[in-house]
Amino acid sequence: MSRTDLIADAFTIIRNAVMAKKEIVDIPASKMLKSILEILKKENYIDNFKFIEDKSRPRLRIYLKYIANKSAITQIKRVSKPGLRVYVKRKDIPLVLRGKGLAILSTSKGILTDKEARATKIGGEVIGYIW
Repeated sequence: MSRTDLIADAFTIIRNAVMAKKEIVDIPASKMLKSILEILKKENYIDNFKFIEDKSRPRLRIYLKYIANKSAITQIKRVSKPGLRVYVKRKDIPLVLRGKGLAILSTSKGILTDKEARATKIGGEVIGYIW
């Protein structure tokens, strides 16, 4: 089975694991997903993640974070899709939940959060929102 939108599939896997209160979840590996997970770890949405090299297909194992039996991830949403890319200029970078959430952007400087993109004064493609 070929996957056309690996990021949307990964977000759905994470969303379903959070709803099922799973501690560990595996997603297919890619460089972009690794960069996104590094941001989620830095912003304390997940505990940790690690790369698992398999013979057939590599994957990323995510250790989800729970605080007082509630997930650190309330919602994770894909914004830009293969059929409809969403680009923003540096002045139009969205605030997710008035700054309490996080927007993930793909820029010419790499994968950045909305705060980092505003600080470096650079726009890009909005990958998704998380809160």
